[in-house]
Amino acid sequence: MTLDKSSKIFVAGHRGLVGSAIVRKLHQLGFSNLLLRTHSDLDLTDQSAVAAFFSAEKPDFVILAAAKVGGIHANNTYPADFITINLQIQTNVITSSYQHGVKKLLFLGSSCIYPKFAPQPIPENSLLTGPLEPTNEWYAVAKIAGIKMCQAYRIQFNFDAISLMPTNLYGPNDNFHPENSHVLPGLIRRFHEAKLLDAKEVVVWGTGSPLREFLHVDDLADAVIFSLEKYSGLEHLNVGSGREESIKELAELVKQVVGFEGEIVWDKSKPDGTPRKLMDSSKLMGLGWEAKISLRDGLVDTYKWYLENYKQ
Repeated sequence: MTLDKSSKIFVAGHRGLVGSAIVRKLHQLGFSNLLLRTHSDLDLTDQSAVAAFFSAEKPDFVILAAAKVGGIHANNTYPADFITINLQIQTNVITSSYQHGVKKLLFLGSSCIYPKFAPQPIPENSLLTGPLEPTNEWYAVAKIAGIKMCQAYRIQFNFDAISLMPTNLYGPNDNFHPENSHVLPGLIRRFHEAKLLDAKEVVVWGTGSPLREFLHVDDLADAVIFSLEKYSGLEHLNVGSGREESIKELAELVKQVVGFEGEIVWDKSKPDGTPRKLMDSSKLMGLGWEAKISLRDGLVDTYKWYLENYKQ
């Protein structure tokens, strides 16, 4: 299936890290008929409002990147919000897409859907083979339900709904909050602030040995458009770079990109987390897609965005 440049594409969640990258990529490619709605324009948890929107606008394609997201503390404090809001968004958008003749829907999940002790690299078929990581199970259960909903609508109604599960993402529009950001944006902010203060060192938790995979959101956006055109299958697909870096390598690279002159001190009394987390993205790569942005280039791009968008 080739996407027509005039196709009406609804990108749900266009202001987030993922949605904003998808909109950037679609604009770059010359797609001019994008449907974008802020939360104040359209509350995706409101079933009748979503149905009315689909009835009026009749999108050709839907990319579902809207979700309630948050860190460990938020998941522990507001579990009902995480499961309810995400289930409502997914149910409303997927059912309305089917009912109003959408040609294809693409649902975006997260690597947290997999069991805590999944084999590494994590293959798609490890889904539902063991207990989840307890710290974000409310969000993960909702995302798993989204995958299953896409599969159910394909089986029962032959509705062309597919799901992608990305690895750890980073890039412009990331969350750099000092308390609840992920490791990569958190390190950018800390090294930047240390540089401004002329600090002698930055202390990082753990030994630096855990291995992680990072994917720039522009690469994910590329995978989304590639999958809309090239994939129509029942199973969800993983999206990762296929490369893994240690936290130590990441910290050294961030230090270089930011231009921090001091030392990195590893606080080995603090926990390391999971030793290795890598997605097996061989199915998507087998269709002809691959990540193109190196970690260094991606960090340069992300740091540039941070400098332009955060008050110093």
